[in-house]
Amino acid sequence: MKIIHTSSECYPVAKAGGLGDVVGSLPKYLNIEGVESMVVMPKYDNSWVQDNQFQEIFSGEFNYWGELTKYSVWLLKSADLGFPLFMIDIPGRFDRPGIYIDPQTGNAYWDEKERFISFQIAVLEWLKDREEIPDIIHCHDHHTGLIPFMVSQCNRYRKLANTPTVITVHNAEYQGIYSKESYTMLPVFNVDNIGLLEWDGVLNSLAAGLKTAWKITTVSKNYMKELKEETSGLEKLFKMEQAKSTGIINGIDTEIWNPETDKLLAHNFSFRSRKNGKAKNRKVLCDEFGLNPEAPIVSFIGRLVREKGADLLPDLIKRFAESDREVNFVLLGTGDPKLHEIFTKMANNHVGFFDATLEYNEWLAHQMYAGSDFILMPSRVEPCGLNQLFAMRYGAIPIVRATGGLKDTVIDISTENGYGIRFNDFNIEDAESAIKRAIDLYENQPLFNQVRSHIMKLDFSWNRSAKEYIQLYNELKKKAGK
Repeated sequence: MKIIHTSSECYPVAKAGGLGDVVGSLPKYLNIEGVESMVVMPKYDNSWVQDNQFQEIFSGEFNYWGELTKYSVWLLKSADLGFPLFMIDIPGRFDRPGIYIDPQTGNAYWDEKERFISFQIAVLEWLKDREEIPDIIHCHDHHTGLIPFMVSQCNRYRKLANTPTVITVHNAEYQGIYSKESYTMLPVFNVDNIGLLEWDGVLNSLAAGLKTAWKITTVSKNYMKELKEETSGLEKLFKMEQAKSTGIINGIDTEIWNPETDKLLAHNFSFRSRKNGKAKNRKVLCDEFGLNPEAPIVSFIGRLVREKGADLLPDLIKRFAESDREVNFVLLGTGDPKLHEIFTKMANNHVGFFDATLEYNEWLAHQMYAGSDFILMPSRVEPCGLNQLFAMRYGAIPIVRATGGLKDTVIDISTENGYGIRFNDFNIEDAESAIKRAIDLYENQPLFNQVRSHIMKLDFSWNRSAKEYIQLYNELKKKAGK
């Protein structure tokens, strides 16, 4: 069985969020399970691409908006990601350093529509000319949401018409919405079926994928339920398509995220040496940030945006700064400039209690997972969440709001076999109560160590999730008569 994943992101090549982590891991574990999987993505001009070697394996052109557009396909040769990586080069579209945003200006690229529509067309132009037709085309988010439509409706791709398509929704907040007239940028199709592209009177790439893909998946079961209740306008569509929809929880790459071999840690440790290993890494954090070694360390790692609940943090941290409960807070991330300003002032005013590193720092992220006692995730929206899975692998207990995948992957310690701390409503009172419960747990060291032991034995690897995808692929392959 041959699976082709199409995506705008793939770790370590280009990543803006969880989408990149998934596309960089799932194909690798599918290959381990014996299912031949590969990834095709745009050829950006970033440092990772510049530092690696590629071989051009195909070139062609297609009629795009009345003009011939040249493209080429490049195969990664200098690194082994665990799967073949193909990159589509379209001169003038992706030969830039950013994925969606110009890193020099901080602004989104003006031609997003032209970039990603041309990328999707180029992918299908290449696939139709290959000798081997894939058994499944697996699309990820709205950037590839028009592929299921074009496969099923465009005359040029009749060769692929019986190829099942899957679309995975990683984040439905972003939908690829363009003017209705943008359909003229696509290869010819029967305009009587233009309704498959539309939602609320505009061309909606994600909606088109939901309508025309053979199967819809999301990155957690609870997120699938939530999409039918609140999806920035697509609630009705998710309800209409629920018969072909399923939730499969994301996994983590346990080869990369392994405290025993992680080269980014100051001190490696295994499950058996967890007590000593955590203590050593904890001391690194305390020394680095001047923290109170007697108090629990609560860390936040992630984007400083509304979606992640980062705007709740300033007032929440201040409450503990003014209370008699001993606790340390450490923050790592980038995002809202206003929050950057607030956290900078707070770090200066609360030395020895709170510190913030306002940058992308992979080394520090790994060290914080290894040295922290708790990881805080007060998200408004969290389709799956990976940070809580990384944290548990490294012995840090998650404090999460019960939403999306956080609700699926973290069971509260008040429940039998529970191993985390959850709160339900997005407000400062509930978040404060959750942290107070964490402090109480830390002060009960026998129970705290018992919970830490529990979370480090949990299996959130891609091995389990990959098997669920393989079952889905086999069902689709059978349906297609392959």
